[in-house]
Amino acid sequence: MSPVYWLAARRLAAGFPPIEQALREPDGLLAVGGDLEPARILEAYRRGIFPWFGPGQPILWWSPNPRTVLVPSELHVSRSLRRALAQTPFRITFDTAFARVLAACAAPRRDQDGTWLTTEMQAAFRRLHAAGYAHSVEAWQGSELAGGLYGLCIGRVFFGESMFTRYTDASKIAFVHLIRALDAAGFALVDCQVHTRHLESLGARPLPRADFAATLAVCCSIPPLSDPWIGACEQARI
Repeated sequence: MSPVYWLAARRLAAGFPPIEQALREPDGLLAVGGDLEPARILEAYRRGIFPWFGPGQPILWWSPNPRTVLVPSELHVSRSLRRALAQTPFRITFDTAFARVLAACAAPRRDQDGTWLTTEMQAAFRRLHAAGYAHSVEAWQGSELAGGLYGLCIGRVFFGESMFTRYTDASKIAFVHLIRALDAAGFALVDCQVHTRHLESLGARPLPRADFAATLAVCCSIPPLSDPWIGACEQARI
C-alpha cells in the first residue's frame, strides 16, 4: 500500500496531491491532516475531494472511484414517490434552519455507532453556510422539522452531504424539491459521493473519477442561471 499524503495545517499553498494517487483500499483515501478552514474545503470539493472522519481520528480526505452523481434532469421519481409528493403533509423550505438540519444529520442513528459529523465538521459547515456556500432544505410537519438535507454549492455543482428523516418520505420529498430547483437554475451535476440503493432509485449513477474531475473543472467556475436559494421558500411550497 502506498503511503498516504500528509497535509500541513494552515498551509493551503501546499495543496492536495493529484486525485489519481488515492488508495484503492480503502477506496479513495487520498490525504490526512490539514485543517477545515473554508478555503481548504472549497479547494478540496472543486477537485473532487471531501473530508470524512470519525471522532478521535485525524482529518481524512477522500476521492473514491467511481463517483456517484445525479444529473438533475435525470431525476427519477417512482410512482410511489409521485403519490407521496401529491399527498404530502410537508411544507418544504430552503435555508431556513441550517443549524437544525446539520444537528439532526449528526445525531446518532439506529444502524450506526457514533457519527462522522464531528463537532469540528459541524463548525466548518456552519462557517461555509455563513459564507454563502452551504445550504439546507427542510421538510416541516406543522412546526416540527420532519426531515431535510444539506450540502455545498460551487458554481453549477451541488455537493450533497447528508440527509435525515423523522417521518416517512420527508427527506425524499425535500430531495426532489431540491433537484427540481437545481435543474431550473441550470445546475449540471449533484455529487452524491458514494453509492446507495436509495440514491440509485432516484437516478444516481456511477461516473469515473477522471470524468467527474473534468466536469468539476468546468462547472464549478460557471455561475448558475439563477440563485436556487433566493425565494425558494415560497417556490417550494406544496
